[in-house]
Amino acid sequence: MWPDRRIQELFGIALPIVQAPMAGAHDAALAIAAARAGALGSLPCAMLSPQQAREQVAQYRAATDAPVNLNFFCHRPAAADPAREAAWRERLRPYYLEFGLDPAAASAAAARAPFDEAWCALVEELRPQVVSFHFGLPAPELLARVRASGARAIASATTVAEAVWLEQRGCDAIVAQGNEAGGHRGVFLEGEDVSTQAGLFALLPRIADAVTVPVIAAGGVFDGRGIAAAFALGAAAVQVGTAYLFCPEATIAPLHRRALSAGEGDDTALTNVFSGRPARGIVNRAMRELGPLSPLAPAFPGAGAALAPLRARAEPAGDDDFMSLWSGQARRAHALGAFELTRELARQAQDLLDRG
Repeated sequence: MWPDRRIQELFGIALPIVQAPMAGAHDAALAIAAARAGALGSLPCAMLSPQQAREQVAQYRAATDAPVNLNFFCHRPAAADPAREAAWRERLRPYYLEFGLDPAAASAAAARAPFDEAWCALVEELRPQVVSFHFGLPAPELLARVRASGARAIASATTVAEAVWLEQRGCDAIVAQGNEAGGHRGVFLEGEDVSTQAGLFALLPRIADAVTVPVIAAGGVFDGRGIAAAFALGAAAVQVGTAYLFCPEATIAPLHRRALSAGEGDDTALTNVFSGRPARGIVNRAMRELGPLSPLAPAFPGAGAALAPLRARAEPAGDDDFMSLWSGQARRAHALGAFELTRELARQAQDLLDRG
C-alpha cells in the first residue's frame, strides 16, 4: 500500500513514478518500457517537430495502452542580441583556433521550440492523458485548451513561490524540482536566483504545505530510499531522470554514458554555457574554463550554437570537453533496462514503506 495514491488515481498509473522527460536523451522506447512497468511514460517534445512527436506517440500507443505524458518547454524566445553573440564568439575564439576552425563560421544550435498554437493543436489531436511544462506555463488560453482536451496539466517548480503560482493557474499537480536535479532548472519567475535555491528535501515539505494539489518529487531520487523519503516529506510520487540514463533504451552519446559511469554525482555543477539557461551537468573543460555560469553566454537556447562546431570536432576523437553531460547530483551505475529499473525502484521503496 502506497501512503498517498493521488497521483496514481489522477494519471491512471500503477506506480507513483514518473519517468522524467529528458529532451535529446531518449525516445519512445524508454517511455514504453517504463510505462509497461507501471510508471507514467513521458515523451519530451521540445526538440521535436510536431510530425516527429506524432510519430513518437503512435509508436508508444502501438506498444502499450498506458497513459502518456507529453512534455513541452514554455520559455520566451530571446530577442536577437548581436553584441552578446559577438562577445561569446570572441570568448570561444581560442578554442576554434586550437581545433583549426574558423571563428567566424556560422552554426546552428539544437532547436528547442516553446509551446505554441501548433503544439496546442497537436495536443488536441493526440489527446495525451498528461501534458507537462517546463519553464512555467503557456498563455492562459492555450492552457485552457490543453485542459479542455482532457489532459491533466503539470509543471515544474523550483521554489515555493513558483509552486503557488502554478496551482493558482490551474495545474493538477506540481513537480518540485530540487537543486540537485540533472538537466535544466525549471526557473520561470523573475528574480529567482538559482544559487539560493533549495535541495529537494528542503524544498519538498514547504511546497507540500503551500499547495493543495499533489506534489511530485524530483532531484536526487535514484533508489527506493529516496522514494520512501519523498513520501515521508509530503510527495505523492517521484520523478526519476538520471537513473534512466543508464538504461540501454536511453539515446545519449557513448561519451555521456562513460562520464555518467565514472562517478556518483559529486562531479556536477550548474552551468549556462551549453544553452544559456542554468542546467546541472558533469563538469568538463567547457564548464571549468567558460563558467560554469558565464555572463557572456547568449540567452536560451542560443549559447549552444557557437559550441556545436567544437563538440563536432572533439567528440569523434573521444573528447567530451564541449558536450553537455546532464546529470543529477546522485546517481549509481546499473545495467537494468527501463522496465526492470522501474520495478526495482518500486520494490525497494515498498519494502521500506512496509517496515514503517
